[in-house]
Amino acid sequence: MDSKLLFNIAFHLLRARLKQSIVAAVGVTFGIAMFIALVSFMHGLNNLLDGLMLNRTPHVRLYNEIKPSENQPISLAAEYKNSVNFVNSVKPKDRGKAIYNSKVIINFLKKDPRIIDVAPKITTPVFFNSGTIEISGVINGIDVLAEEKLFAISDYIIEGKIADLNQNNSIIIGKGLADKMLLVVGDILKITTSKGNLASLKIVGITQVGIAEIDDVMSYSSLDTAQKLLGEPTNYITDIQIKLYDITTAPVLTKEFSTKFDVDAIDYQTTNSQFETGSTVRSIISYSVGIVLLIVAGFGIYNILNMMIFEKMDSIAILKATGFSGDDVKWIFLFLSMIIGITGGVFGLLFGFIFSYIIDLIPFETSALPTITTYPIDYSIIYYVIGIIFALVTTFVAGLLPALKASKVDPVEIIRGK
Repeated sequence: MDSKLLFNIAFHLLRARLKQSIVAAVGVTFGIAMFIALVSFMHGLNNLLDGLMLNRTPHVRLYNEIKPSENQPISLAAEYKNSVNFVNSVKPKDRGKAIYNSKVIINFLKKDPRIIDVAPKITTPVFFNSGTIEISGVINGIDVLAEEKLFAISDYIIEGKIADLNQNNSIIIGKGLADKMLLVVGDILKITTSKGNLASLKIVGITQVGIAEIDDVMSYSSLDTAQKLLGEPTNYITDIQIKLYDITTAPVLTKEFSTKFDVDAIDYQTTNSQFETGSTVRSIISYSVGIVLLIVAGFGIYNILNMMIFEKMDSIAILKATGFSGDDVKWIFLFLSMIIGITGGVFGLLFGFIFSYIIDLIPFETSALPTITTYPIDYSIIYYVIGIIFALVTTFVAGLLPALKASKVDPVEIIRGK
């Protein structure tokens, strides 16, 4: 039978129950629109949190960790070699936080095609002194250009410029630390290291990442300034931060680099496991709610088509009596279902974008995140593709069962009134 004729019959059946068909299409539209808006918002929120923490974390970090000696006296004794014991007396030794031969390691890593770039860093605990106030914190001595390239720390600087760190004896401090010590850009901050070294650094900027635990203790200086502060040579590095082209290879490369360079290493997944878990849970919730909305819309289409078949039994009998086969009748109702699904799907995509755009315009003002002005939205095309595909699948399945039922109608029984 001509598919164009079957489509025309389906269209006229739809017009005969226009109000119910519109209700079904609106259900699909609402389901897709809410799915897109919800998923776009949740992924926008995840991207925001990733920007605050995950994207500022190296994919692989090389460092020296203080840990106990692996060779304890009792474990070296032959009579205890195959026994289990818990006696440990050799205390942890400070191998030094500096990475031996760090410049050679950095030059080697920069040539690795799997690596985007490498950023050396010095991390050291200090005491910040201002008058009678003394607060413990951390100074990160960084290679300004490399750190900016890999982690875009200038995005979180609310006063001053990252380039000003290249000045001698300069420092950028966290917003929480500045508020506690009543410091502003241009002030001189006195610092005491764990070794007792004293220094006076000029504040050239204030940073705020929106996480109090970081803003209250964190500060940045150049590598040169940190090395002079600690009284260490120019090859003194405590951390080597690595960014990869393929982030999924981080766990494997972590083990490889740790073995090759005889240093401790940790990947971003281990460092930020709690954040990744939260992002995954939020994504699952948003997809689940959106899919439930579309399934509910599918049940609405199923009920409407089921009622339509019941009311149009005589029309179905006439179609079959005039030469239409069961497959023809089935396709008529499938076409009807897909018309509702496609119409509702197209409007759902449109309203989904509109709802997302409206959310994106809603002001989001908080002192903890000064760089964020509106609620985050991710406009990725994949959410729209998933929405329309799932809508078409849902409406097809919702129309298939009534269509199969219609295809099995016996016209003789209907005409006889049975």
